[in-house]
Amino acid sequence: MELAVPAVKMSSDRGIRTGATLICAPLMADTAEEMVVLMNKAKLCGADLVEVRLDSLKSFDPPRDVEFLIKQCPLPILFTYRPRWEGGQYDGDEESRLHVLQLAMEFGADYIDVELKAADKFNTLMHGKKPAKCKLIVSSHNYQYTPSVEDLGNLVAVIQASGADIVKIATFALDITDVARIFQVTVHSQVPIIALVMGERGLISRILCPKFGGYLTFGTLESGVVSAPGQPTITDLLNLYNFRQIGPDTKIYGIIGKPVGHSKSPILYNEAFRSAGFKGVYVHLLVDDLRKFLESYSSTDFAGFSCTIPHKESAVICCDEVDSVAKSIGAVNCIVRKNNGKLFGCNTDYVGAISAIEDGLRGSDLVDSAARSPLAGKLFVVIGAGGAGKALAYGAKEKGARVVIANRTYDRARELADTIGGHALSLSELDSFCPEDDMVLANTTSIGMQPKIDESPISKEALKSYKLVFDAVYTPKITRLLREADECGAKIVTGVEMFIGQAYEQYERFTGLPVPKELFKQIMATY
Repeated sequence: MELAVPAVKMSSDRGIRTGATLICAPLMADTAEEMVVLMNKAKLCGADLVEVRLDSLKSFDPPRDVEFLIKQCPLPILFTYRPRWEGGQYDGDEESRLHVLQLAMEFGADYIDVELKAADKFNTLMHGKKPAKCKLIVSSHNYQYTPSVEDLGNLVAVIQASGADIVKIATFALDITDVARIFQVTVHSQVPIIALVMGERGLISRILCPKFGGYLTFGTLESGVVSAPGQPTITDLLNLYNFRQIGPDTKIYGIIGKPVGHSKSPILYNEAFRSAGFKGVYVHLLVDDLRKFLESYSSTDFAGFSCTIPHKESAVICCDEVDSVAKSIGAVNCIVRKNNGKLFGCNTDYVGAISAIEDGLRGSDLVDSAARSPLAGKLFVVIGAGGAGKALAYGAKEKGARVVIANRTYDRARELADTIGGHALSLSELDSFCPEDDMVLANTTSIGMQPKIDESPISKEALKSYKLVFDAVYTPKITRLLREADECGAKIVTGVEMFIGQAYEQYERFTGLPVPKELFKQIMATY
């Protein structure tokens, strides 16, 4: 993907920076007075402009309210009066709606949003008398899918020909690879363009638009209070994703998974990037098809990825080169794109988890700090036969433990057990499996992860046979499994310790910089 990013130009009486992608706060309220409260809040949050959604107002006196809103607004103001036929709430007659937008223009609005389907009628109404100060955004919304690059290019041309100062396209992401087409159209646009993809799979379009030259993105005042699906908060844009630091030369990293929204990885890496002055941004990547994703985002600007459930095993065959440990495990949790575009895969899970478990055992009265691993000779039960399960089974075996794999599907447990030289159980057998005391248990499944926090893979009674219990789940930090293990007197090790441990090597591979271990610990201590 080429990155000859066009400069973003704008001018406003209210003094916004030129050349930067702007953050616009979409505002919805019942009254004009409530809208003003939100305007001031938007300024405090760091927004560059506000979008007033006139169609959200329950009581609306157009001449009075429009003039009032313009006079009271502390930021540049965009008026949108979205009709139902374009996804809004207005269901009155079209002429009245367009007259209100005309009124807003005449009263001094900085921007007006008019739908492409209404642009001709609006232009006729204006008789070519648009105030020079006001920028006309002509918009098109597709709530079903994202068209082809060719169709998107044609759409941009049609919108441009309608008299738009700024082109706006909003589509819907059925797959994260849909966003690549929007990036392509954005980076090659010869006119100011707002190009965003709605839905969770479209989130990166809203975060990465400064890299590709987008005119603005939308950021909400509060989480969940959105005017379109998938909008991040202004606070997250600024403080989590370092939005003001993103530019054409920013490298893109991310956590690939499904689900993935729960991951704390962006918090960890973006804070570390900012602290080191490293030009990178780390994002959530909700990926359905890993190979399709890696092929669609093949530019070296997409420089590295962490892999989580369910993609760790398929990552092995998607990489051009895989290190020997990851090959032995059969799972990759870290992918680095080299300067030649080739993908290198490795596994940092087993080091992070096994080190945390060993430290937990050394901290108990089980063993002294002898040179050999405290896992040597221990019966080590792994729940799950996926990527993380394989990593822990491999790591425990390497340390001299006797490994048992328990999985919902017995055949998968048997397959992994045969590979590493261990025993297999179905998950249903685990409650009655207690051949000895002082065993070690490691859950590598998503059982007990938010939102299903009341679930546990094993009964509390059965936990009495274990000396140490580890859970790879770290949202919540203390799962039901760990809480009940602690109540039974077992030493517990949280997924946070594994998470930090596996991130050390990934950070170094991503950045080429020494890992700030204390910073990582400080960041995760607050979550």
